[in-house]
Amino acid sequence: MRSLSLDQLRTLQTVVETGGFTAASRRLHLSQSAVSTQVQELEERLGVRLVERLGKKAYATAAGREVIARAQRIADETDDIVAATRRFRDGWVGRVQVGTGLTALMYLLPPVLKKIRAEHPGIELLVRNITTRGIVDAVLQNAIDLGVITLPIEEPQLRVTPLREERLVAILPQTMRDSPREVTPEFVADQSLILEPGAIQGLVLDWLSASAPAPRPSMVIGTVEAIKAIVAAGLGISIVPETAVAKSGRDLVVRPLSPPLGRTLALIEHRNKPEDAALTIVRDAILAGAK
Repeated sequence: MRSLSLDQLRTLQTVVETGGFTAASRRLHLSQSAVSTQVQELEERLGVRLVERLGKKAYATAAGREVIARAQRIADETDDIVAATRRFRDGWVGRVQVGTGLTALMYLLPPVLKKIRAEHPGIELLVRNITTRGIVDAVLQNAIDLGVITLPIEEPQLRVTPLREERLVAILPQTMRDSPREVTPEFVADQSLILEPGAIQGLVLDWLSASAPAPRPSMVIGTVEAIKAIVAAGLGISIVPETAVAKSGRDLVVRPLSPPLGRTLALIEHRNKPEDAALTIVRDAILAGAK
C-alpha cells in the first residue's frame, strides 16, 4: 500500500466536521469535485467506506471514525514538526544543559548566564544544580552537555578543562573570642565544624587528616548561605570557597588556612559529544567568564 496522503486525511476530517462536501470545499478552498475525489481515493486505498450520506448530510462510518481519530494524532504531530522547525527559522540556535554545584551557580555563573542570554537569545539554556558525582554521571549518560565541578575527577571518557583556582578560607562567628589569625587543622579539631556536602567536604577532610585525626562534621548543610547564617549564629565554624565570602557581613570573621588549601573548578564534557553552535557558544562563555 502506498503511503497515506496527509491532504486526503485532512479532507476526510473536514467533510465530517462540516457535514458535507460542499461546505468542506469552501473551507479548504477546493472544488467540490476535488474534495470528492480525495475522499474516494482514500476509500479505495484503504478498501473500506469512510463516509456515508444520510439525507443531505455526510457522516463518518465506523471505519471513518477510526481513521479520523488517528488522523488527528498525525495532524498534531505534524503541527509539532512545524513548530519545532519554526524555532530554527526564527533564530533558535539550540539547547544546552549545564550541571553545576550550588556555590559555582551562586557566585561564578550568574554574569556568564546573563551575558549568554543577552547576546544569544536563540540559545535555550537549562541549568541544573546537582552534586559533582551527579554531574559526572549525567555527562557520561548524555543527560547534560557541560558540567562545572570541583577536581579531582578520573573519568577517561570526559574532557576536563580547568577553569580557575580558588582558595578555601575559614569563617568564624564575630563573637568568637581570641580567634586565630590563621586557622590550622589543630584549631579546627577543637571546634564544631559545619561543612557543605560533596567535593569540598572531601578536600577539607583530607586537609584535616594530614595533620591531625579528622573530626566528624557536626553539621552538613546543603548551601553556603545557610552555613554562613549558622556560623554567624555562633553554632560552629566552616571552611568555604573564598568567593562565597567576598561580601561577608560584619557577623563573620574570615581567616586564611595554614597550610593553605584550594580547589580547582573545571569544565567537563563527554569526549564524543557532537559539536554544535550553541554548545560552542556556551562553552566559550563559561571559559571566558571564569578567568
